[in-house]
Amino acid sequence: MWALGSCRAAAAMRYSCLTCHERQLSSWTSSFVPFRICPSSPSSCIVSSSRCLIRCASSETSTPPGDSKSASTTQPIAPLKPSAAAPTGSVPAVDAATTAKSKLDGKRKRRLPIDYSQEYTDNVYIPAVRAMNDYLLKPTDLDKLRKTTKRSPVTDSPPLTVFLKKDVEQRAIEVWGSMDALQRERKKRRETELERNVQVSNVKRLLRDIARGEGDSGREERDAYQDDQLKGSKRVVYSAIAINAANFSFKALAWLYTGSHSMFAETIHSFADTCNQAILAVGLMGSTKKPDKLHPYGYSSLRYVSSLVSGLGIFFFGFGLTVYHGIMGLLHPTAIAPLYWAFFVLGGSLLSEGGTLMVALGQIRKEARRQNVSIWNYVLRGQDPSVNVVLLEDIAAVLGVAIAATSMGLSTYYNSPLPDCIGSLCIGTLLGAVASFIIYTNTVALVGRSIPIALQQQMTQVLESDVLVRSVYDVKAIDMGGLNVRYKAEIDFDGRQLTRSYLDKQDLEMMLEESQNLKTIEDLEGFMSKHGENIVDLLGSEVDRIEASLRKKHPEVRHVDLEVL
Repeated sequence: MWALGSCRAAAAMRYSCLTCHERQLSSWTSSFVPFRICPSSPSSCIVSSSRCLIRCASSETSTPPGDSKSASTTQPIAPLKPSAAAPTGSVPAVDAATTAKSKLDGKRKRRLPIDYSQEYTDNVYIPAVRAMNDYLLKPTDLDKLRKTTKRSPVTDSPPLTVFLKKDVEQRAIEVWGSMDALQRERKKRRETELERNVQVSNVKRLLRDIARGEGDSGREERDAYQDDQLKGSKRVVYSAIAINAANFSFKALAWLYTGSHSMFAETIHSFADTCNQAILAVGLMGSTKKPDKLHPYGYSSLRYVSSLVSGLGIFFFGFGLTVYHGIMGLLHPTAIAPLYWAFFVLGGSLLSEGGTLMVALGQIRKEARRQNVSIWNYVLRGQDPSVNVVLLEDIAAVLGVAIAATSMGLSTYYNSPLPDCIGSLCIGTLLGAVASFIIYTNTVALVGRSIPIALQQQMTQVLESDVLVRSVYDVKAIDMGGLNVRYKAEIDFDGRQLTRSYLDKQDLEMMLEESQNLKTIEDLEGFMSKHGENIVDLLGSEVDRIEASLRKKHPEVRHVDLEVL
């Protein structure tokens, strides 16, 4: 069989039966037949025209194409050889075409595969809004840039005008000078926007409070409570600084005059107390700073930090130096001068230290009574770290004066420096114990400590007593220092009660009429969306109301985080 032209399917039939025609052939004839793609191998039937001249074999009573009977009896035929009468000029034509195509394929440049491991952003487009927001450009800055339109991802929306990202970045560099300058401007605008959002949020909250008739009364009461506690702490710390500075001066003179090891220990003790209480004063002043962007919960923990530093100072300076001086006195004993002046100084120090001790004890008793806890529990939990440090230092000072007076009296009576050196060691040990207690209590407070269980249950009871609250879960209440408590809980709200509260504020007849006029799904969706949004706003207002109620009954609660289940 012969095929003319460039029909690959016809050329392929030279060595196979005409299976694609689904006819059984018995003799040779010449005819024009329309070429149909073979269903068994359609990919190989590529025809250059709608008809091919095929020299095919068919029987004298050839069955028309499409005869079902003949099609059903179609049998495979062995490959046929071309007839001798067939023209021989067509085969070289096909071979020449194939050879030419092979040469052309050999000259064609090989395409490089895509490397997906490398970044390529030259084809990234961004819309105009993003170009202006991310690169701080104006609409006039984008006029001269290359732009195109892309189909909008939102259905039934007009096409988007987009710009090449690399062109936008280049334009931003021209406007701002460099990408670093652009980043600085972004940061500046972000801070300004954050401050504006905070102010707007405060105004909204104030308007909600005024609408509920509450105003800032609860916040003012809380601030007054904390201001009173802070004033008491400052009074104790400042008086302790003045008295300890005076005691240090007199004890230093007495030590220089007598050379007593116990008096040296008391001198170091008063000097350490003066420095540490100055650190406490700095911490008190810093803790009054208002919250800012870097410290959104305020600086109340700074009091614990200053108290911790004070405890470390007492331990390393007071304990270490006095113990070292006592050991050196035992190893190298020396005669001591008359100690009469030292007794007068110790007597005055006992009176002054006792005075500051009573002031600190009175402040702690007042705050413990206000919080309905014992004095020991108040001190142990470090509720007011500054006053606690003053109290413990004054207790150590009074005991230290008693130890120094006893040791110096024994040294005078026995005329031996040994009791005086032992007294220095006892005073150092006392300072070490006090410093260790201060370090422990403030470290626990800084790590994050829960408030007492009884107080936490009282706060939870306030929430559970509200009509909208079904239950309270995952309660966490942390003492942040300075009478600042952070309370967090997950609330299961009663949806029916919340809906009833919303309906009480609506005109039900108007809502009924509006619902009866709903005709389409779109109308129903709009109706539900409007009232659903209003209910969500009401839920936010109810959360604010519950938080205000909790703060009113427990002024120490500074931050409340209520999550809706």
